[in-house]
Amino acid sequence: MIVMEHPAYLIALLSLLLLASNWLSKKPVLRSFGIALLVIIAGAVASNTGLIPTGANPTYDTIFNYIAPASLFLLLLDVNLAQLRQTGLPILIVFLVGSLGTVTGVIAGMFVLGDSDLFQGLYAPLAGMFAGTYTGGSINFNAVALEYNVMENGLVYGSAVAVDNVLTTLWFFVTIAFPVVLQRWLPRKQGERVSEPAENKLAPLPAADESARLDLGSLSFWLALSGAALVVSDGLTSALSGLGVTIPSIIILTTLALVLAQIPFIHKRKGNMFLGSWGIYLFLTVVGAFCDLAAISSAGPLALMLLILVLITVALHGLFTFGTAYLLGYDWQLAAIASQANVGGGTTAMALAKNFGRNELILPAIIIGSLGNALGTYLGFLVAGFL
Repeated sequence: MIVMEHPAYLIALLSLLLLASNWLSKKPVLRSFGIALLVIIAGAVASNTGLIPTGANPTYDTIFNYIAPASLFLLLLDVNLAQLRQTGLPILIVFLVGSLGTVTGVIAGMFVLGDSDLFQGLYAPLAGMFAGTYTGGSINFNAVALEYNVMENGLVYGSAVAVDNVLTTLWFFVTIAFPVVLQRWLPRKQGERVSEPAENKLAPLPAADESARLDLGSLSFWLALSGAALVVSDGLTSALSGLGVTIPSIIILTTLALVLAQIPFIHKRKGNMFLGSWGIYLFLTVVGAFCDLAAISSAGPLALMLLILVLITVALHGLFTFGTAYLLGYDWQLAAIASQANVGGGTTAMALAKNFGRNELILPAIIIGSLGNALGTYLGFLVAGFL
């Protein structure tokens, strides 16, 4: 086994990247970046310099399939359902308009580029793939690709994946920066950021009381509970699928977390936010690792055309999203989280809400992210059929 792909090596190096990002985030110059942005940059730098793999890897799969959803589950255990009534509708409106912006952007981009021999007969499927992925994440990207057998064309599929990964990473940067810039020029009342103890003002990880009481007992409890929740959600998904009912496991996992969060015994325990934050930041480091710049440069003209397509797509998506927030008077952070749910999916949207300290938007981010998983597939096939 190549050392770079050894699970122990990867976990050690990813943890070091997270440690370095946490340290850098305390420095005055980089404090405004937030740890979420820094870990993505660290992952991208490490992968593009050959320290860690840039593509699929069993360790990455474990982080995506187990650590990220378990971390999401732990973070949701602090959700206050009463706040959802105040924030749910605005973020849903922005998300749906953003989805419309994505579809408009893909169609406009494909008409600007026109069909080309570089697409190798996959003009319409590629449009559907990008419409799907920028509505609700990569699940929809692969759903459309599988239907049209795009994966059988390694060059086209690989180029599309590389461009998508780079754009998704860049858009996370944009959704962190836009609210800061727009708030400076067009101030809006924003939700209050979760406060931190006075002695820990410069330390975004852990925030608030995330590390409180994370002793051996609490750590064991949270690991056991999150593991059991994953088993139950996956088991119920499989059982329901056998009955002809398709419900994504993330929906069941979210529901379990919300029910448990209302139980005083669960809600009063501390340490879940600390452990959940660690998992999410580890996940974002891997997101950065998938930003493979070499893959784009090697694909040449095809990658350039796809890059133009996705830039047009997200430009119109961003115009629709932040334009709606401007017209309806919504705050910029809410719009950024809704946009991230479109382009990156529910997990990165939740991470962005966490980065902003907007815990009241964590649940809405997950909900619209799940909606995007369903809506994106339909819109992807709709766009592919239209073209």
